[in-house]
Amino acid sequence: MFTTDPAVLDEVIKAYDVRGTVPDQINAEVAYAIGVGFARFCRDAGGAGSERILVGRDMRSSGPELIEAFTRGVTEQGLDVTDLGLASTDLVYYASGSLDAPGVIFTASHNPAQYNGAKFCLSGARAVGIDTGLDQVKATAVDVLRGKAPLASTRVGSRSSVDLLDKFADHVVSFVDVAALRPLRVVADTANGMGGLVVPAVFERLPQMSLEVMYGELDGTFPNHPADPLQVANQRDLQARVVSGGFDVGLAFDGDADRVFVVDENGRGLSGSTTTALLAAGVLRTNPGATILHNLICSRAVPEVIREHGGVPVRTKVGHSFIKQRMAETGAAFGGEHSAHYYFQRNYRADSGLIATMLVLNEMSLANSDLSVVRKPFERYSASGEINTQVVDAAAVIERVAAEFAGFEQDRLDGLTVDCGPWWFNLRPSNTEPLLRLNLEAPDRDQCDQRVAELLALVTSL
Repeated sequence: MFTTDPAVLDEVIKAYDVRGTVPDQINAEVAYAIGVGFARFCRDAGGAGSERILVGRDMRSSGPELIEAFTRGVTEQGLDVTDLGLASTDLVYYASGSLDAPGVIFTASHNPAQYNGAKFCLSGARAVGIDTGLDQVKATAVDVLRGKAPLASTRVGSRSSVDLLDKFADHVVSFVDVAALRPLRVVADTANGMGGLVVPAVFERLPQMSLEVMYGELDGTFPNHPADPLQVANQRDLQARVVSGGFDVGLAFDGDADRVFVVDENGRGLSGSTTTALLAAGVLRTNPGATILHNLICSRAVPEVIREHGGVPVRTKVGHSFIKQRMAETGAAFGGEHSAHYYFQRNYRADSGLIATMLVLNEMSLANSDLSVVRKPFERYSASGEINTQVVDAAAVIERVAAEFAGFEQDRLDGLTVDCGPWWFNLRPSNTEPLLRLNLEAPDRDQCDQRVAELLALVTSL
């Protein structure tokens, strides 16, 4: 008999993954129910008859219990489970692509220690979001928690394990000519997350690189600082160490190590847009004329750089499941998000902070210049960063803002984007909270700050 209220699934199943606090929102019963749901989906629906599921986890202390319960749900439905052990999210995507099997990693990424969750993919690392199967997983999981579980299989699936760290590291470094990389001094802040496992394994294959790892111990309590480098405060230790240690480049990874933020030798961070533009230029050097994706809150500099280098820019909604779907539809060679997710066609269209790192090092080597110099051509405007405002009715506020800017070009690809000529903004509702997310870009800092103040005054007055 289950004691967990099925309504909790409405709270933890998001647009792209599962995320919640342990144990009040996510516990062994929820993990078991989701295991049953994902197994049924993989076998009967979108998985095209998959017979096994790959499972990994990050360093959070709740992971082993959740993995055990999830595995039991899967094997009772007759599917086999291959345990990848401790893994970064991009290692699980690599496993799914290379072994051609669905995968799940139990992680809450950059969220605080009390959280856990799961990210899913189908064979070939194909994304699973709420519109591409997660809704079906949820429906089955609800039935399980209501005591209406699907019948167990007459066959109980097997359990096995495999260590793919070395093969994953080989895959990562295959994106560059290792011999052509120049010697660089690198410091990586892995924030006690999974970067502490995968980053050293990759850099072992780069003998000319000197690597120092900050906070490399795997510790899901995050004793040094949150594993969320999108927040500038969480990059301060790294920025200070880059300068004090005379490093050429700093790398800040999030908790599951699928994102990386880059810091130059002066301790100044590159935005996700700058890194996207830099990597796009490099990808187009080896893939002339390729299609490159960028989400709609990236800087205008990104599509400009893509066109200047002979590529075809395609604008997308925010979120990995949307980008992966568009990559499949367009055959894009690369995609980038302002949040520092970087997607590669040759990586099964999945994102990887480590592959992005390799290509940044490659660009620095080819330019034979400091990163502070390499970055300059890609930084052309001033951006607000993402500003969240709590509102009662996000949809109503967006409509009233749209009416205020009725004389300007607008689109609704993801929230409301308004092109005001020299400046533009996007206003998007949060998927999970009563928040509006504002991103704005203008020609210079003064204009950016002025326009932000005007927009926030309008939003909060409605």
